Amino acid sequence: MQDPLNIAPSRAKKSRDGQSLNLYKRLGETPRERLERLRVQKYEYENEVLSYAGRLDPMAEGVLLALVGPANKERDKYLDLDKEYVLDILFGFSTNTYDVLGKVLARGDASHIERVQVRQALNEFRGDVSQEYPPYSSKTVDGRSLFEWARSGAIGSLVLPSRSVKVYSINLVDMYKVPEPQLLHYISESVGLVQGDFRQEEIIRLWERELRTGGMREFPAATVKVECSSGTYMRSIANDLGRHLGVPALALHITRTRVGDFLIDKSLK
Repeated sequence: MQDPLNIAPSRAKKSRDGQSLNLYKRLGETPRERLERLRVQKYEYENEVLSYAGRLDPMAEGVLLALVGPANKERDKYLDLDKEYVLDILFGFSTNTYDVLGKVLARGDASHIERVQVRQALNEFRGDVSQEYPPYSSKTVDGRSLFEWARSGAIGSLVLPSRSVKVYSINLVDMYKVPEPQLLHYISESVGLVQGDFRQEEIIRLWERELRTGGMREFPAATVKVECSSGTYMRSIANDLGRHLGVPALALHITRTRVGDFLIDKSLK
């Protein structure tokens, strides 16, 4: 019998009387926008109670678990699932969001960064790791999210909280150079995909001051594969790797390829 929802078994799992769905969140989407897109894609979910387990930032794409109906009561179980990511790290700039959707805080010459240095530095990020929450995150301090503290300009009055996470493996996949015009185009295009109030126009203008369409510079970047526990921030890994190497760095692109047994190639686009 044909699946009336057109969702293969690998995309949906029963949870008592509810479902967990393996969705693909696009670059630029928020998790809430992805859930609303699901309601349009599949009318059967139009009036269902939906939530997501494990947030993905607008500048990240990949596997997002949606919980349907009674499955929402088991949300903690899904939140604790291990994750896998492919993370692209850009060296030469750091921002207040630790990714390209932020204001540049520091810039520096990273032309000396090579494969052997990155591979050696990654050794410091395996095992039990104490990781600070990014300033622009949903972690609550004194009744306000860090995001709200940061937007109000008061984040400097706080000591950023940290948590212990586990990085099971982190390995360098590739090193490459990003030409200046290509970098500006990518940032403008990807930031431009974001809806809502994320100061997108201001951020793009600020990047246009840093980079030139006819610029001749090249910036080193690394592609890293990470397997980790729930709650591990890829943006923080990028920022902290730069600190370890003595150069500014940020998360250029984040793809979540797995959540528990839910794989990206089985996600509902």
